[in-house]
Amino acid sequence: MAKNVIQFGFDAATANQHKEGTIKAGVATVKVLESWGVKHIFGIPGGSINSLMDALYVERDNIDYVQVRHEEVGALAASMHAKYTGHIGVCFGSAGPGGTHTLQGLYDAREEHVPLLALIGQFGTAGLNWDTFQEMNENPIYADVAIYNRQVSTAAQMPHVIDEAIRQAYAKNGVAVVQIPVDLGWVDIPEDGWYSAANASRRYPNPTLDERDIDAAVEILNHAERPVVFAGIGTRGEHQIIMDLCRKIKAPLANTGISFDNFPSDFEALLGSPNRVSTKPSVECFPEADTVLFVGNNYPFAEVSNLFKNVKHFIQIDIDPSKLGKRHRTDVAILGDAGDALRAIHAKVDEKPGTGWWRANLENVANWREYVTKLEKKREGDLQLYQVYDAINAVAEEDAIFSVDVGDVTQTSIRHLHMNPKQMWRTSSLFATMGVGIPGAISAKLDFPDRQVWNLAGDGGFNMTMQDLATAVQYDLPTLHVVFNNQQYGFIKDEQEDTNLGYLGVHFMDIDYAKLAEAMGAVGHTVNTIDEAHAVLAQAAQEVRDGKVVVVNARITNERPLPAEMLELEPRLFSAERIEAFKKRYEAEDLKPLSYFLEKEGLDARIEVVEQGGF
Repeated sequence: MAKNVIQFGFDAATANQHKEGTIKAGVATVKVLESWGVKHIFGIPGGSINSLMDALYVERDNIDYVQVRHEEVGALAASMHAKYTGHIGVCFGSAGPGGTHTLQGLYDAREEHVPLLALIGQFGTAGLNWDTFQEMNENPIYADVAIYNRQVSTAAQMPHVIDEAIRQAYAKNGVAVVQIPVDLGWVDIPEDGWYSAANASRRYPNPTLDERDIDAAVEILNHAERPVVFAGIGTRGEHQIIMDLCRKIKAPLANTGISFDNFPSDFEALLGSPNRVSTKPSVECFPEADTVLFVGNNYPFAEVSNLFKNVKHFIQIDIDPSKLGKRHRTDVAILGDAGDALRAIHAKVDEKPGTGWWRANLENVANWREYVTKLEKKREGDLQLYQVYDAINAVAEEDAIFSVDVGDVTQTSIRHLHMNPKQMWRTSSLFATMGVGIPGAISAKLDFPDRQVWNLAGDGGFNMTMQDLATAVQYDLPTLHVVFNNQQYGFIKDEQEDTNLGYLGVHFMDIDYAKLAEAMGAVGHTVNTIDEAHAVLAQAAQEVRDGKVVVVNARITNERPLPAEMLELEPRLFSAERIEAFKKRYEAEDLKPLSYFLEKEGLDARIEVVEQGGF
């Protein structure tokens, strides 16, 4: 006989009594999730969310609950799920702290415009507005992060509100938050008193291209002397037409950091990303370019870095009309799908013979690649992060998935991972929260169980969420976690070098991550030398294939990677002594400025310091 216990504003004795012809509102809600194809839901139970837990228990054969160690991890995993798959991610947290812990992941999803649903517990209706335990007005907490933010007020509306939340999240590519008083999930509603709109969900078809805009873009490109294509995540999946167009119009290709996995790393004209997570060829190209084809891109540093200040002509392609003209004055704005528009331009634009601009940029790219390859292939001296990447590249599978944490590892993975479009690379790119590596790896392995999944993290980022390594072990999610361990917040330390009086708060104690892994039931390895890196990573990759969760504790040096956004290579801007010191510090003796290659082709170079802006 159940005791008559009153908790969180409901009578526990009657919570699970069932009437014929009815369904619990919580169970109907979970069935709505299932109808939308939700396979996993992340969170931690609590008294104010327990009616949802009961519903998940009833539906346990149809939807998997993933018990994380921190609600932040659950929300970040849900966000990364949406980034990897395009499908809505779902997480939950109990009233008060459980819900507020999810905010980190909710903001990550908001900034990247991916669909996410957060279910937040609330005190039962009988205790609302009485200032009872963990009872508060939750709606304002989520007002900024959410495109849809509601508290359920009756059991009958509960599945309908959830259905509406999912539709809104998909339609507006954003975060939906629903607060659920715990007693409502246990209330009986008519069995046929709910429905799902999942089968009615439709996407707008691609906009019809305006041929006048295509013709205007072609006219500019035909006369451009120094064109560059700048591709964002809106071009994902369209790498071939972009490369074909670049070769046809002799325009090198820059890409945003978050779209770097869209292109094969060996494309001869791939400049990389400018500014914050940058590569040298991309930083140098924009001050010299006269025409930018800005496609599927919402580059967030455009204004603060004055990136396009020397550009004469700006052509933008975007499927979202709100993005057109947002980052720079446009000569031609094309509303449409990136691939459709690029194919239309490619069909009409003139093919250019080889140009000095094209050849100079190709040589500059080749010079940069020789530099990064030299670092990767070093076999003497202390272990640096570069040689760890070389070992990763040697065992990374053709369709490997990389969950990359935030910090130096974000920048260096873009420089040193040898990617192809079959692989995936995701991070917290715009919100840029440390700690995203482990949640992303958990999510990726759940979504793609047959693919090799990596988490690449600095020790600072790994420290944020390392408790959830246990989640990967508990759910048998064989993943390979590489910790670049140098006892510092490297990226922040680099910033302090540039702007502060000295270093403060950027160093911390060492942790033996291999022992930590073993304590959680994973396999732990430590790499101390260059000679060990390849053998250990090869063994780790095999252990993952054998079904193990593996952590590689790579004890690397703490020097700064070359700041490509702050180059000191140009003799007309810097003294010979300063250039020599810069090259020596970053092992860059053979690096040459773009101006060297331009002048070899008989072209003038603008000699100026690139503006940074922002931090």
